Amino acid sequence: MNKLQQIVAYFCLNYPHKSELSNARLTKLVYLSDWFSSLLYEYPISNIEWIFNHYGPYIDDVINSVRSSYNFNIRKEKTIYGSDKYVIIFNGDEDEIELLQKEINILDAVIEKTEKLYFNEFIQYVYSTYPVVSRERYSVLNLTELAKEYNNNNQCIW
Repeated sequence: MNKLQQIVAYFCLNYPHKSELSNARLTKLVYLSDWFSSLLYEYPISNIEWIFNHYGPYIDDVINSVRSSYNFNIRKEKTIYGSDKYVIIFNGDEDEIELLQKEINILDAVIEKTEKLYFNEFIQYVYSTYPVVSRERYSVLNLTELAKEYNNNNQCIW
């Protein structure tokens, strides 16, 4: 598995609310992981080039990575509002996840920070991050540079 698939697999195995792991939530969990890592280590965990899309930080890399791997299934479900959502399920071997301990610590911090948030609260949290509030829609979010900028101007990173 590539790094992005390992990150997604880790979330699939460790996020306490598996039915919430839609493409939208997983994509934003990966974004938060990259943001937290950039704040702490000055580089993201994944190699995604994030775009401030109309719906916040978004790219198709996460869903495309999952679709291209036999280690994942995508299950179509209904939201409480009756619209479709696609839940991502990891069915591979946990031993295939070879993340560094500091990367696991970041992923665990993202889980801890977001696990109790309903979807709208979760989205509000993502939209409150510095890369989103400081940039225009449809711009590239260079998380490494934005983390340096943020850390130069702030004491608290979380």
